[in-house]
Amino acid sequence: MSITLTQLNSFLAVVRTGSVTAAADELVVTQPSVSAAVTALAKELDTTLLERDGRGVRPTVAGLAFAPFAADVIGLLEKGRRSALEAASSAERVLRIAAVTTAAESFVPALMQAFSQGRPDVGLTLRVGNRDRVRDLILEHEADVAFGGRPPRDDRIEAHPFLPNELVLITAPDDPAAGGRAMPAGDLSGRTWLLRELGSGTRTVNEEFLAAAALDVPLLTLGSNGAIKQAARAGLGVSFLSRDAVAAELDSGMLAVIPVEPTPAHREWHVMRSVVGPPRPIVEEFVEFVRARASG
Repeated sequence: MSITLTQLNSFLAVVRTGSVTAAADELVVTQPSVSAAVTALAKELDTTLLERDGRGVRPTVAGLAFAPFAADVIGLLEKGRRSALEAASSAERVLRIAAVTTAAESFVPALMQAFSQGRPDVGLTLRVGNRDRVRDLILEHEADVAFGGRPPRDDRIEAHPFLPNELVLITAPDDPAAGGRAMPAGDLSGRTWLLRELGSGTRTVNEEFLAAAALDVPLLTLGSNGAIKQAARAGLGVSFLSRDAVAAELDSGMLAVIPVEPTPAHREWHVMRSVVGPPRPIVEEFVEFVRARASG
């Protein structure tokens, strides 16, 4: 079997973009070269990898099964290149961090700053996204380490809990239900519920609570934690958010909490990394730093 990197990169680009044309634009090559590479790859694997989907294309069942392995190959080679350069002292050590929005807006910058104090020779980068995006960055080896709430159920990801992640139901500060005795979930019927976008772990938490409480309520989807906080402050609705995300607003009285029973299941923050391929020492060091700092 003689699969090439060009074939793998072309196939993954088509899967990402949904069309040969868009893949060619992304890779800055011609459409025929992308088509030829994907056709050659399918011939090597002796199976069809893509199929028509309207004006675009999508991976077949076989293509979906193969894509994670292709991403691992590309990602591991990049990781190997970086490790080789670091070992030869010809490149700056760079640790690529990914974090869900709530973590990035609360404790992650402080952890990065604390780590940098002890390791000023290591460059740090941070990419922010929802739960699904952070998972993809780890699996595609575009991030070395990641922070999130509930970890993905994937054997390729190792996750360590290190901090509690308390969820609170936020509302406007003048809400009569704020700060009183815990109310039954059923009493929230009729309240508008503020949700994050699809793929967000915070959205999943709220949806699971509503389903468990059998609440059929109006929904308002917003694109960020900041938008949800502003909407709740204006009295447009309520939502469960991490206390870490609203600590400043609660302290200042800009938001309030409605005590409710039962509450969402206990959750923790996790630090995660891929277990595919040999670990880079700096990644292991950072993970241990996070866990030790939390326990201390």
